[in-house]
Amino acid sequence: VQLQASGGGLVQAGGSLRLSCAASGLTFRSATVGWFRQAPGKEQEVVARSKRYDSNPYYADSVRGRFTISRDNAKNTVYLQMNSLKPEDTAVYYCAADSRIIWSSSSKISNYAYKGQGTLVTVSS
Repeated sequence: VQLQASGGGLVQAGGSLRLSCAASGLTFRSATVGWFRQAPGKEQEVVARSKRYDSNPYYADSVRGRFTISRDNAKNTVYLQMNSLKPEDTAVYYCAADSRIIWSSSSKISNYAYKGQGTLVTVSS
């Protein structure tokens, strides 16, 4: 199984980016998927989680209302649409997926069976 995250880059505050996470060897439709981020000098934190077969994703308070996690089952890709970006959103973003993880464990990337390599998002002020 491989997860390939992409879409990061440099954007001004208030701008938007869409991150993509493509999977091979795993079907996202039947997996719980999470987006995580790690800023310099900070611990990794969960940004958004989407439970398999569930349409009510979880968002961290810091991104709720600005970020949206979505799935394209036909493309076997998960997206993180990020709007109204702030400098504090600057981080390396990671996607993770697992078809067996229980929801209560899905807030920590270390609990996922599969993780992508990370994509850097830099938001300038």
